[in-house]
Amino acid sequence: MRNYTSELIMDFLEYLEVEKNRSQKTAENYHLYLMRLVEFGNDPLVEDIDEEMIRKWRLWLARFTDNHGDKLTVMTQSYHLIALRSFLKFCTRRGIETLPSSYIELPHVTKKQVSFLDEAELKRLFEVISVDSPSGLRDRAIVSLLYSSGLRVSELTNLDKNHINLKRCEFTVRGKGQKDRAVFIDPTTAGFVSEYLSARSDSLPPLFINLSKHSAIDNSGNFKRLTPRSVQRLISKYALLAGITKHVSPHTLRHSFATDLLMNGADLRSVQTLLGHSSIITTQIYTHVTDPHLKDVHKRFHRDITD
Repeated sequence: MRNYTSELIMDFLEYLEVEKNRSQKTAENYHLYLMRLVEFGNDPLVEDIDEEMIRKWRLWLARFTDNHGDKLTVMTQSYHLIALRSFLKFCTRRGIETLPSSYIELPHVTKKQVSFLDEAELKRLFEVISVDSPSGLRDRAIVSLLYSSGLRVSELTNLDKNHINLKRCEFTVRGKGQKDRAVFIDPTTAGFVSEYLSARSDSLPPLFINLSKHSAIDNSGNFKRLTPRSVQRLISKYALLAGITKHVSPHTLRHSFATDLLMNGADLRSVQTLLGHSSIITTQIYTHVTDPHLKDVHKRFHRDITD
């Protein structure tokens, strides 16, 4: 039996969703990454994937440009190799002779510095959003909700109106790995969301919809759910209006949420749970941000008994 990579990829994606409980988005990304190997190797047999082929594929990825002429970042190239590793492990479990996944070394990736907004920047961002229109109320609710809850932008855009309990200021969200977690918001944020919903005249399920009449209607004549990209654009727009020079994204507000908790005394394990991180190692990216704060705590509260 000849085991072509393209044919086994479909079985692998089903395995990810059914047996590994990975999200549909993860499956879509892995499909994209592995199909690039199929494109590069002219759909090679799994048995023919060797170290030399991977070496040449890595070079191909380093030179690859998308439809917009953009090159792949080192991190994205690394994701391709992680997908291949997982695919080869799957093939081995199926009894197919192939290259051991341990033979694939990942490139060294320097993680970006965590970027967050300080109190003054957050106030400017909130204040620059006019709430004189339904779209303004929506945008104010979005920015406030992202900062108050620490939601990922994909989690925010997938929310329906009946998902969020504005009276209790809490709700449950399904995050990465299809894991549910509790999310909490402050009463002010709940008030902004309530005002936005009161300004809407439709009965559509999505919490946040595109209110532009020109480009936001689906085939059924309804307003479309806002996409993560749309949220990214509106936040970038307001950050510019607020005079914030650093790059601001929905994830910046998530970073700001986590940093604020730690700076005010929250323990790392609690922040891990609130963010929905599966590993404490992921949450530890914030520790260097709070180092100056810890130094100040040490200076103010540690007794020098040698003096």
